[in-house]
Amino acid sequence: MKAFEANFDGLVGPTHNYAGLSFGNVASQQHGAQASNPKLAAKQGLAKMKALHDMGLVQGVLAPQERPDIGTLRQLGFSGSDADVLAAAAKQAPRILAACCSASSMWTANAATVSPSADTANSKVHFTPANLTNKFHRSIEHEVTGRILQATFTDERHFQHHSALPGVEHFGDEGAANHTRFCHEYGEAGVELFVYGRYAFDSSKPQPTRYPARHTYEASEAVARKHGLDPSRVVYAQQNPAVIDQGVFHNDVIAVGNSNLMFCHEQAFLNQAEVKQQLNQAMGGNFNVIEVPDTQVSVQDAVSSYLFNSQLLNLQDGRTLLVIPEECQNNPAVWTYLSELQEGNSPIDELKVFDLKQSMSNGGGPACLRLRVVLNEQELTAFNQSTRMNDQLFSTLNTWVDKHYRDRLTEADLADPLLLQESRAALDELTQIMQLGQVYPFQR
Repeated sequence: MKAFEANFDGLVGPTHNYAGLSFGNVASQQHGAQASNPKLAAKQGLAKMKALHDMGLVQGVLAPQERPDIGTLRQLGFSGSDADVLAAAAKQAPRILAACCSASSMWTANAATVSPSADTANSKVHFTPANLTNKFHRSIEHEVTGRILQATFTDERHFQHHSALPGVEHFGDEGAANHTRFCHEYGEAGVELFVYGRYAFDSSKPQPTRYPARHTYEASEAVARKHGLDPSRVVYAQQNPAVIDQGVFHNDVIAVGNSNLMFCHEQAFLNQAEVKQQLNQAMGGNFNVIEVPDTQVSVQDAVSSYLFNSQLLNLQDGRTLLVIPEECQNNPAVWTYLSELQEGNSPIDELKVFDLKQSMSNGGGPACLRLRVVLNEQELTAFNQSTRMNDQLFSTLNTWVDKHYRDRLTEADLADPLLLQESRAALDELTQIMQLGQVYPFQR
């Protein structure tokens, strides 16, 4: 059966701000305390979604989380009215308040790991929300993420939803940011690459020393088991600890793949030659790798430009498109490399540049914003069509953003009770637009 790769991008939430919460994410730390523009951030994301839809690609939208997260603040001992909770948190624990206001769910590459029906034992599409245990502001997302995914992929005949892994560091799971699915045809059984930063139960194995390795080998194994994958079609690869210590907090900051092509830096993986050999063998040959030399693009240039946090997409005419942020165009070494790549005999046929500065300043590029879901023809009609990008939804969501979003937000604004009211009003309306039902705590 014919199948398609759909990309479900995260809609940026009304509390998008730069609080510098993500240790190990260079851009997040560099832009901490700057003023953000939630309205522009949402519109930049929507523009990318619409552009890819217009190219004939399947494009969906995933709703943001409710923020500020009053429920979590109450769990941490703040009490009284919602306004009292915000005021007390701002006074006593402003960094906790900032974490509970993060719009980080916009980066849906971390929402879940997804295995297509062609790969799973019961021939259903499997979803496991990522527990994101390494960062507090992200660890509070997975319950609502699971509800949003279930409201988007509702048909139990085609979709199976799992709970997140145990919320402890031993099973730290960062979702699809550390997972890539390769194949020769989308509808055929593929090879799933799980990338991890360290072993949780063996401290003698290599691991980074400056920044944390967020994802464990044990988490990858557990997700593969839950999804019922054929072990012969699964490859596990360890991130190079040296590049994690240079700001490569996820695999999708140093490598990206699609179909039978992987585009990566030469220092992406530990024992990289062996990883490439395993992938080629599991794919039965005809596996292509574009490996970027450090002499042409350094790890630092890759991190600052997010060259590899790009989207590799197969267009309807058979060409391969690489979606990149403007920062790649502005980096001389990266742009020289990409220009030479296009001029040569490369599997990448076209580049498309997007302005995603609001997301980039917080450490998320084109690939961070999307969750890939391979769907066959039946599954394509079975998911919630109110979440599928089209001309009408694009117009409706832009009008919705104009109505509800602020154009300037600082960390000092997060305790404003009006921001909470505005956010809840926006999300309540969004659930009706996208036919999600009651997915948020304030609706229950």
